[in-house]
Amino acid sequence: MTTHHDIRDIGLAERGRFRMKWAAKEMPVLDLIEARFKVEQPFKGIRMAAAMHVTTETANLMRVLLAGGAEVALCASNPLSTQDDVAAALVAHYEMPVYAIKGETNEQYHQHMQSVLDIKPNITMDDGMDLVAALHTSRSELLEHVIGGTEETTTGVIRLRAMAAQGKLRFPVIAVNDAMTKHFFDNRYGTGQSTVDGIIRATNILLAGKNFVVGGYGWCSKGIAMRASGMGANVIVTEIDPLRALEAVMDGFRVMPMLEAAKVGHVFCTSTGDINVIDTHDMAVMRDGAILANSGHFDVEINMKGLRQMAVEVTRVRDFLDEYVLEDGRRLYVAGEGRLVNLAAAEGHPSAVMDMSFANQALAAEYMLQHGESMTGQVYDVPEAIDRQIAALKLKAMGVEIDVLTPQQQSYLNEWALGTGH
Repeated sequence: MTTHHDIRDIGLAERGRFRMKWAAKEMPVLDLIEARFKVEQPFKGIRMAAAMHVTTETANLMRVLLAGGAEVALCASNPLSTQDDVAAALVAHYEMPVYAIKGETNEQYHQHMQSVLDIKPNITMDDGMDLVAALHTSRSELLEHVIGGTEETTTGVIRLRAMAAQGKLRFPVIAVNDAMTKHFFDNRYGTGQSTVDGIIRATNILLAGKNFVVGGYGWCSKGIAMRASGMGANVIVTEIDPLRALEAVMDGFRVMPMLEAAKVGHVFCTSTGDINVIDTHDMAVMRDGAILANSGHFDVEINMKGLRQMAVEVTRVRDFLDEYVLEDGRRLYVAGEGRLVNLAAAEGHPSAVMDMSFANQALAAEYMLQHGESMTGQVYDVPEAIDRQIAALKLKAMGVEIDVLTPQQQSYLNEWALGTGH
C-alpha cells in the first residue's frame, strides 16, 4: 500500500534514517517511554495529527507514538524548518503520511495542514497553534472527533490562552511548553545554543566584541543572551516587563528601549511571541551592516513588510542571508528570512534537550487520552508528576544521582511546632 505524502525526495530516506539514529543516541528518556508503549499500546486505534518542525528529534517522537499504536500524520509547523531527508525516512521506513518540504510556499504550508487533518484526529500535537486554528475554522466539522491536544511552544500557548479566554477553544489542550522540564531546559539551553548556531551559520561572523541585542527576556531570550555573552558579545536586552528587565540588569546585561539599542547594535535577535518587536523606526536608525534575526515561532517579530518597502534593492548574499539596501545606502542583513533562525539556518535544538520536551509530548498525549473526556476547552499545565518523572529519568540516563530525604527530615518538614533549639 502506498503511503500518502508530499515531500521533496523519497531518495533521501536512508540519509534521514541514519540521522534519526544519531539523534536517538541523545534521547534516552524517549527510549524508555517507547519500551513501555510497545507493551501497553496506549494509542491503539487513536488517530493523531501533528504539526511540528520536521527534524530528526521530531521523527524520534513520531517513532515512539507509532510504537504506542497510534496512527499519525505529520506536517511542518514552519515553511523553512523541514529536514527533507527526515521527512523521506518517516515515509519510507515508517510508512507514515508526511506533508512537508523545506522552503514550501505559504499555500503549500496550509494545504499540508489540511492533508494532515484529513486523518480526522482524536489527538492534536501542535507547535504554534496553526493546526488548532485550522480545525476551529476551515475544518470545524472534525471537532467532534477530537479528545484534546498538546502545544509545544510559547507562541502557541499565548494564542491558545487568548482563544480560551474568548470561549472559542472547543477542546482541552495541555501546554507542554510550560512544563519545567521544557521551558527551563529546551527554551533556555536548546534555544540559546541553536539560535546562536543559526546566526553564525547564516553569517559566519565573530560574536566576540559585538553589541548583541536580544528582544525580550523570557526563557528563550535568556538562553540566547547567555550563549551570546559566553561567546564574548556585549549583550543588550530590551523588555516591556519591569520584573524581567530588572532580572536582566541583575544578570549583568544592559537594558534599554529597542529604539536606543537600534542605534548601537551590531546583531539583533528577537524571541518574544509578539509582532513588530523590531519595527521600521528601529531600522531607520540602525548602523550600516546590522544583522537581524528572529527566534520567535512566527515571522512577525521583525517587520519584514516594512523593511521591504524601505529597501531599494534586496540580494541573497549567502544561504539564508539577505541584504537589504536602503535609500541612504545603509545595508541591513536578515538571517533566515526573519523566520525561526535556529531551524531556518541551522538544525534546531540539540537532541538532548528535545528528549525532555518530546517525553512531555508523549506522556501529555497519553494523559489527555486518559482524562480528556473530563476536561473542558481550556489550557492545562502538564501534571507535576509527569514533569518530575521526566526529570528523574533524564538524571538516571545521565548517570547523576541525588539525595533522598531521611524519615527524620521528612518528619521535620511536616511538623510546624519545631523551631530553634528543638
